[in-house]
Amino acid sequence: MTTYIDIIRHGEPVGGRRYRGYSIDDPLSEKGWQQMRAAVPQNPGWQHIVSSPLKRCLEFSRELADNLQISCSVEDNIKEIGFGVWEGKSPDDIQFEDSEALKQFYKDPVNNRPIGAEPLHAFSKRVWRAYQSIQQNHQGQHVLIVAHAGVARAIVANILNMSLDDVYSRLKIEYGALICSAMEKDLPPKLVIHGPG
Repeated sequence: MTTYIDIIRHGEPVGGRRYRGYSIDDPLSEKGWQQMRAAVPQNPGWQHIVSSPLKRCLEFSRELADNLQISCSVEDNIKEIGFGVWEGKSPDDIQFEDSEALKQFYKDPVNNRPIGAEPLHAFSKRVWRAYQSIQQNHQGQHVLIVAHAGVARAIVANILNMSLDDVYSRLKIEYGALICSAMEKDLPPKLVIHGPG
């Protein structure tokens, strides 16, 4: 019995590029809605949607669930990582205020968190627990998680046993990107890369 869990990153939010953690609740922009709708495959086969509680995910999740006539639930533990004092600021804002902090963050995001930010290891653990819970609660089903770039990175890091440093420096996840995973009972999950059709 195979369980499939796909993860989609939300589209572009209103306000453009900013550090949005769990305390910034911007909705999708019109472009963001277009990105999300375009990302949905034809006949996706999803049987349930699990959404982050934040508007940039939840509003689309509810629309998609209505369109597909499937259920949708909210999981607080797949909300985005908290960015502390950087919440709501653009990279340009931070570059102007403290260019050295931004440089160190890009160099080593695990050990150079913004003041008041959620620790990356704690975030990864909460996301992975949520992923495992979704797997257990929907065995044999095909589920869609609608969440954030950080959430997708944390899931990929855990599936591939990658360090958080590596996954944050090497994995870019665009708006509307779709990542697929599958797991057999009592076996670790795998990433799935689909071919044509």
